[in-house]
Amino acid sequence: MIRSTLLAGAMFALAACTAAPGDRMASTASAASSYDGPAGTGALPVAPPNVSLAPDTAITRLAFGSCNHQLRPQAYWSHIAAADPDVFLFIGDNNYGDNGWDGDADLTSLREAYAVQAATPELAAFRARVPMMITWDDHDYGFNDGGSSFAFRERGEALFEAFWDVPGEVRARPGVYHSTITGPPGQRTQIILLDTRFFRSDLATKPYALERWPLGVYEPSRDPAKTMLGEAQWRWLQSELAKPADLRIVASSIQVLTEAHDYESWKNLPLERAKLFGMLAAREESGLVLLSGDRHAGGIYTDAPQAAGGERLWELTSSSLNYSFNTTERNTEREPDARRVTDFISEENFGLVEIDWPARRVTLSLRDAGDVEDGTGAGEVRATRTVEW
Repeated sequence: MIRSTLLAGAMFALAACTAAPGDRMASTASAASSYDGPAGTGALPVAPPNVSLAPDTAITRLAFGSCNHQLRPQAYWSHIAAADPDVFLFIGDNNYGDNGWDGDADLTSLREAYAVQAATPELAAFRARVPMMITWDDHDYGFNDGGSSFAFRERGEALFEAFWDVPGEVRARPGVYHSTITGPPGQRTQIILLDTRFFRSDLATKPYALERWPLGVYEPSRDPAKTMLGEAQWRWLQSELAKPADLRIVASSIQVLTEAHDYESWKNLPLERAKLFGMLAAREESGLVLLSGDRHAGGIYTDAPQAAGGERLWELTSSSLNYSFNTTERNTEREPDARRVTDFISEENFGLVEIDWPARRVTLSLRDAGDVEDGTGAGEVRATRTVEW
């Protein structure tokens, strides 16, 4: 199968934030109302209408994906719909609005990216059929590899929240993290979408040229002052994990378990990752699956960290929907990983979590999103594992 590829060097783009964080506006709502884009341009772009996820839905099929370029073909939406998911999670890099950003406070390129998405017929058809939950990553946050020091993060949040029409409780607080619980007792699925951008401390970088480090430039920092989620989100997560649920789906825009590369991941803040493992271990009894994106390739990972009480954790990484960089073979050979139990799949893909409630097990799979030009391969299984809880 011939696939469209992009220069692998694009994966290595690294930018340093030079502006200090702006003062937090009184509320997200006021930020949205005070920012409607460049002067005289009118209201913020808004996504096509989305059907709702009914609170009593016993989820049996959950799809997710990341890394969608708004200017590339998006026929994959129909292929995901064909898998008949009860809900779809869009977990970051949902557009590439930071491309071309020249430092303007109006975030013009991000606004333009949302406008393109608003007029995408495939997205409109999908949202009319499948409920969606959304969080962001750096490229739809507004700054490549950006964290809390991105000076215009409030404006990026205003764009995100207006476009995706996020719930009121999300608009009422800084950041875009949120969760929901659906289904009857015995079949309750809690979906938790983390925000790994708005509060995250700057990462430590290696003191060498990029060419010396083909798998990334970041190095772990054990500075206790650094944070991934921020104090308020950590408190929120702890309270969410204490709620009754039978299965929890926790989505992080960046990878959690792997230590095989030096791009962005939870590995870069090991104290924060240990805190996450400990909090997951202390959760109200339930099954657990981790989801992630970001990498422009995907796979299935597992680990049994001591901080999680010896529990075996499973993580499904899906990326990218229409913006892959390399062939599967090159990525698998290039990034050996003891925690990855499958090949490193770099063909365009989406993730699928299938829940067998009577058997108390989930099947994790990466499905081919279809060639971006002709759709060939769509729906084919590229990697899969079945896990009991």
